[in-house]
Amino acid sequence: MSSTPLRHDGRRPDQLRPVTFEPNIAPYATGSVLVSFGLTRVICAATIEPNVPTWMKQQKVPGGWLTAEYSMLPYSTLDRKPRDISRGKIDGRTVEIQRLIGRSLRAVVDLQKLGQNTLWVDCDVLQADGGTRTAAITGAYLAARLAVQKLLDARKLPENPIADSVAAVSVGSCGGRELLDLAYTEDRDAEVDFNLVMTGRGQFVEVQASGEEATFSQEQLNRLVTLGQQGLKELTALQAAFLARQLL
Repeated sequence: MSSTPLRHDGRRPDQLRPVTFEPNIAPYATGSVLVSFGLTRVICAATIEPNVPTWMKQQKVPGGWLTAEYSMLPYSTLDRKPRDISRGKIDGRTVEIQRLIGRSLRAVVDLQKLGQNTLWVDCDVLQADGGTRTAAITGAYLAARLAVQKLLDARKLPENPIADSVAAVSVGSCGGRELLDLAYTEDRDAEVDFNLVMTGRGQFVEVQASGEEATFSQEQLNRLVTLGQQGLKELTALQAAFLARQLL
C-alpha cells in the first residue's frame, strides 16, 4: 500500500476524506447537523410538523410522510450559482438530488410509526467540493434521528420509526485508478462515476453508475461496489459514534 501513489490531497485511493458532524447548527429545526466531507460542507436540518400532505388526507393514507429539499447556496461554488427562484424554476439536478435524499431516508423510516406527522429534511450546501449528494444523505439521516429523538423524549411518539441508519458515498475510476469518496477535481475527470446508498445493515438503497465517455466491465463494477461498501462501513461507524455522544 505504501508504494501506491497518493491522491492530490494526500489520501490513499481507498481513503475517505476527513468526515465531521456538528450538531445543532440550526437551532430552530427539530434536529440539525453540519456535515463535512473534506471541503464539502452541508447543513442538514430536520423539522417535524404535526400534519400530513393534503393528498394523504384525501386518499385516507395512514401514517406520516417524509420529504426532502436540497439547494446549493450561491456562494457554495467557485463561480456564483444563481438561486433557483431567480430563474423561476428548479433545475433538473436539484430535483434529482432531493428525490434521492427523500427515497434514501424513506427506505429506513416506518411511516406508519411516524404518526400523523411530516418529517421535512432540508439540505443546504455551504461549500461544494464533490459529493454533495452523498454528504447530504449521510447528514440528513443524523438530523432526522436527532429530530425523532426529541419527539420520543417528549412522548409524542410511542416508538422509534427509524429502523436503520443510511449513508452514501461516491466511488469512481479516475486516471485508471479506482477511488473512494471523490473530491471535485476527481469527479470532474472521472471516466466512471458511482454513487452508492446503503443502510447500516448493508442493504442497497440505490446505486447510480455512469460511464463518462467510457464503459466499464462487470469486474470493474464489482470492485467499485466493494470499495464503496468499505467506505460506507466507515461512515456507518462514524454516524453511530456521533449518535452515541448526542443521545446519552
